[in-house]
Amino acid sequence: MSHPTVIVPGYLAGAAEYFSLERFLNEQGVPTFTVPLTKWDWLPTVGGRSMVPILRKIDQTIQEVLNKHRGSLINIVGHSAGGWITRIYLGEQSYDIHGGATIKEATSWCGSQFVQTLITLGTPHSSFEYWARKNLNFVNNNYPGAFYSQINYICLAGKSIYGEQCLGQWLAYNSYKLTCGEGNSWGDGITPIIAAHLQGATNLVLEGVRHAPNKSQPWYGSPEVIREWMGYL
Repeated sequence: MSHPTVIVPGYLAGAAEYFSLERFLNEQGVPTFTVPLTKWDWLPTVGGRSMVPILRKIDQTIQEVLNKHRGSLINIVGHSAGGWITRIYLGEQSYDIHGGATIKEATSWCGSQFVQTLITLGTPHSSFEYWARKNLNFVNNNYPGAFYSQINYICLAGKSIYGEQCLGQWLAYNSYKLTCGEGNSWGDGITPIIAAHLQGATNLVLEGVRHAPNKSQPWYGSPEVIREWMGYL
């Protein structure tokens, strides 16, 4: 039987956006739970501020899942920013890069002891974007690449939109340029492939996959796409 799986939503996203993904994995025999975030939970983090409010929610959910299933390990699926925020959670270094943290906030989370596999879906693991740089520098300076050898890192990148300065592709172009410095790149419409992969991880490219839920286009959480990666859980 698969280890229980916890889904960490992407930036400014609420848990409800992931219920169909959660339901599908449960139907496939993978006990799955989504960190119960709302859009309001993200407000204290806007502008590149501390992710402590989100980390607390992640830790609370994981401890509840571990208690419920009486197991020692779980899997985590992190979508978009949820992937690199999870990498902070895995680590033992004190996360007090923003200053003014209380003793409790400055603690290390040490989540690596609970995790078997981390799957990231369109996560920008590196970025030139100003608001993200401070947090991502902390992650990549302290836990570069697939840092913990006991954890299986699976990094998925969608290849659906090539960024160009033309109608219909401006969003992708600007997002890619902010993230990797080059707008003329392939990616999922938000995250360029080059930023979605980690050195030492199992890095996969999924053709035709978009970044976020879309009624007319497959995304990482569409049933036909989930089947391409759920075998790693």
